[in-house]
Amino acid sequence: MSTLTLTLPRDHLLARLGRSPTFITGTAILGFWIFCALLSAHIVPFDPLADDMANSLAPPSAQHWFGTDQLGRDQFSRVLSGARDVLVVAPLVTLLATALGTVLGLVAAYFGGWVDRALSRLFDSIMAMPLTIMALVALSALGSSTGTVICVIAFAFAPMIARSVRTAARIEIRLDYVAAAEMRGESVARILFVEILPNIAPVLLVEGTLRLGYAVFSATTLSFLGFGIQPPSPDWGLAIAENYPLLIGGMWWTVVFDALATASLVIGTHLLAEALRKALSE
Repeated sequence: MSTLTLTLPRDHLLARLGRSPTFITGTAILGFWIFCALLSAHIVPFDPLADDMANSLAPPSAQHWFGTDQLGRDQFSRVLSGARDVLVVAPLVTLLATALGTVLGLVAAYFGGWVDRALSRLFDSIMAMPLTIMALVALSALGSSTGTVICVIAFAFAPMIARSVRTAARIEIRLDYVAAAEMRGESVARILFVEILPNIAPVLLVEGTLRLGYAVFSATTLSFLGFGIQPPSPDWGLAIAENYPLLIGGMWWTVVFDALATASLVIGTHLLAEALRKALSE
């Protein structure tokens, strides 16, 4: 990712984002799912966990807009409620990965030399491993829980953020204000987090938004594989895993709407990241 610099006053930046169809669309999608995550218990027409075998595998209708699953649970209610789990896991993954990646990237850029080389090799080693395989190994060893899933995905994402931070920080370190801070005798921590960090905030903003989308996809993938959220949660990945054998029998509605929900949230976050990148770099 190219280094971004914040060249516009804040009001001009907000005005530019407000005129961006990409930003508006991404914000609308993300805002809709956040609304569902926060208020799904009050807006869904049926209890997403309540079985109703008399209505098992009912196709979409006026009563059940998205049909029902094999236990007769209302798919529309489950899709809306499923946003809650993914929008707990994904933001926590993003915050943890951003915090860890920022510290490692700043340290690598500031100290350089063998510290930079060692951390860069570490980043490359972690990034060379497929996320799914690394997560499955870690979760098999540590046990499957929401906290473990968050830590494992964040650990996998941190090197990607660290590399972007390192690239941006190396440019800032060459500037006069860093030399002036060193001459004043400021501590390394103050130079990194008070002097340099605010000036690379645009990089973190874009990188964090982009990783949020990847975190949604990764958390859903692990749930699909049985290593994420556990039943009877309406989690999207778990719902797809439970119902995808029904596709052979033509019960497409048991899978399609959860898949579309996942795709829409991932696309929405990527649209936001792209709009921010363009606005901050122009």
